[in-house]
Amino acid sequence: MSEGQREDWFQSNFIVTFAAIAAAAFAVFVPWELTRAEPIVDLRLLLRRQFSVAFLMMMIVGATMFSSTQLLPQLLQENFSYTAALSGLALMPGGLAMLVMMPLAAQMTNFVQPKYLMAFGMLIVAVAMWHLTSLPPDASFGFIAWARVYQMIGMPLLFVPITTLSYADLPAEKTNQASSLINVARNLGGSIGVSMAITVLAQREQFHQVRLTEHLVPSSPLYQETLREAAAHFASAGATQVDAQRRAFGWLGQLVQSQSAILSYIDVFWMFAIVAALMVPVALLLLRAIELRPGRVVH
Repeated sequence: MSEGQREDWFQSNFIVTFAAIAAAAFAVFVPWELTRAEPIVDLRLLLRRQFSVAFLMMMIVGATMFSSTQLLPQLLQENFSYTAALSGLALMPGGLAMLVMMPLAAQMTNFVQPKYLMAFGMLIVAVAMWHLTSLPPDASFGFIAWARVYQMIGMPLLFVPITTLSYADLPAEKTNQASSLINVARNLGGSIGVSMAITVLAQREQFHQVRLTEHLVPSSPLYQETLREAAAHFASAGATQVDAQRRAFGWLGQLVQSQSAILSYIDVFWMFAIVAALMVPVALLLLRAIELRPGRVVH
């Protein structure tokens, strides 16, 4: 067994071992907390429909926000040759949009039912992720910046209403527990979302690479023409005929790898767009109307 194989074996067994330990601990943790009079984490709150839906929605929010925050800079740096600073600048307008929307969303909860704001916010997030599925190979700085702005506009319409709904119908002494669980939902959703995104990204990149290389056959006229033009380009730059041919093959391989990577990112964006769209009817159908102001209820 080579050193690389030993390292892969150790890593895979390390992951499996600690996953088994975590699963066993969780299996003990849940019944323990449910049977305590004063549990550290009151999981019984998740049995309430209103709170459980808010918990689920916050998980989706965390998954979408944290995953896109990791994927977009990674995409820009690996496939568009952005520096870390430039990729951060591409995300900055989204942060400013969220900063502006936060107080507006807080004011809107006084006049609009939170479940409608949540449904609208999820719809905005779904449309923003769908917009990213049109990612071109030569995407500009503005395309990425505006895509992030669209997504961040919807986030405050989710954060504020989810917090409001999570406290609805709860006894005052349960608010601390509710606040803790909602924060857990955001972080847990972020962890799950990032893990799923990275896994799907790797699998889909392999899939697209296999599919694209199926067209790189010597009998294809398009393949022969592309290879000939690439070799001629390198030869005109001073390369020998043999070196130009070798560099043409290398360039074509890099092109396939780059295109398969972009297609895999598009697949991940599709996944988050579909998940966000599915949450729209969940918010509308499962969440109840709550009192917005003393003596005033909007249905």
